[in-house]
Amino acid sequence: MNLTFASITEIADAVKSKKVSAKEVAEHFQNRIESLDGRLNSFSSKNSHAVHEAEALDARIARGEDVGPMAGVPFGIKEMFCTKGLPTTAGSKILENFVPPYDSTVVARLKKAGIVVMGKLNQDEFAMGSSNETSFHGVVRNPWNLDCVPGGSSGGSAAAQAARLVVGTLGTDTGGSIRQPASFCGIVGVKPTYGRVSRYGIIAYASSLDQAGPMVSSVKDAALTMEVISGFDNHDSTTTQRSVPSWSRHLKTDVKGMKIGLMKEYMTGGLHPDVQKTVENSIETLKKMGADIVEVSVPMTEVAVPVYYLVAASEASSNLARYDGVKYGYRADFKNLSAIDLEEFYSKTRGQGFGKEVKRRIMLGTYCLSSGYYDAYYNKAGQVRRLIMNQYLEAFKKCDVILSAVTAAPAFKIGERISDPLTMYLNDIFTTSTNLAGLPGMSVPFGMSQEGLPIGVQLTAGHFEEQKMLDVAYALESASPVKGKNPHVV
Repeated sequence: MNLTFASITEIADAVKSKKVSAKEVAEHFQNRIESLDGRLNSFSSKNSHAVHEAEALDARIARGEDVGPMAGVPFGIKEMFCTKGLPTTAGSKILENFVPPYDSTVVARLKKAGIVVMGKLNQDEFAMGSSNETSFHGVVRNPWNLDCVPGGSSGGSAAAQAARLVVGTLGTDTGGSIRQPASFCGIVGVKPTYGRVSRYGIIAYASSLDQAGPMVSSVKDAALTMEVISGFDNHDSTTTQRSVPSWSRHLKTDVKGMKIGLMKEYMTGGLHPDVQKTVENSIETLKKMGADIVEVSVPMTEVAVPVYYLVAASEASSNLARYDGVKYGYRADFKNLSAIDLEEFYSKTRGQGFGKEVKRRIMLGTYCLSSGYYDAYYNKAGQVRRLIMNQYLEAFKKCDVILSAVTAAPAFKIGERISDPLTMYLNDIFTTSTNLAGLPGMSVPFGMSQEGLPIGVQLTAGHFEEQKMLDVAYALESASPVKGKNPHVV
């Protein structure tokens, strides 16, 4: 078995049947991280106990214990997830020394399923960014072209997975932060329905939008990871009490008779020619498989980006108020603490601890929530958000899944957009409305640009209809013209 390209199930089965030890698997991927990540910067910290933890897993298998469906599978965890004993900085200086005493629910569930945590993955600071250029740990590079961004905010997860430094990764998606980097790096990324996965122990950016999901190399691996991390959690009142389906066991490539919606507002042109061609090819493929293509309309999506940035920035302003240098995290250096007032203490600590993009969003959000502006901005954005969701509900009466581009263009060059926030925000034009409506969405690889960069197509389904979305993705994956292609760095 080629460990580098093996699936989650293949590795778990081999480890449980003792064809290969969990220790051997951990050492293989540890060596890959050491030899390749210097060029990518996808890991912000490494778990020095990974091999020891794998040995402990082997000992449990030798005793005949059930070690779970992901036994010995090496995982990388985005910096937003609290991990017991491992640094969790959210890519920010203000949390540079924070080591949580507990695991987030998602990480705890993966560990119970048998994974080995190889380390923490780089990201945009507090998940605020679309290019992974705002991190305190430095820029992450795209393994397909080291001069290009991997996307953001889960850029470290996407780059590590595409380079096969691990077998699976976790990301978070607030406005496209799983789907966009998945498209840029040629992997499968899934944002589940809001409430499907617990947010407990995930550092909050925008609480009504954040959702965790898998970033892996195949649709089946994504479905299996979703089964492990989904489900009700007493620690998170927003999680649903719905049972978790066996998505991976019910995957099928038969899409005959399924209705695939093309959103009128997203089919008006303006896409990069290679992205346009990829979307058209995916539509033709599904047609040949017997799917029905129908037009749907969600007119309010034209205001999704401004509504998203009003909601997200406002909630960020509230969530990030806790980072004050008093209880934990970075504190500015003061020669004589007793000689300064609280306002100076806060402003200096937060001024030095937060990066430029985070400060920009905190200021925008604080303004939106301030007296006299709350109703005009945050409250109004919430009302429009409800209209967007209602229009999606109407659209899904006519179709099973909506297909679209993930982004308007393939991965761009490092430094190309970082100084122009508005251009950067428009990266999210096709992804933010999914979060505003709480819908499940995903990216599946289906094309390549002329420059050799991957391009994904986006699938969006109705609330808790992940199976339909995964089935269409599974069908597309089976016929994908880029199946089996890997970046040169591999």
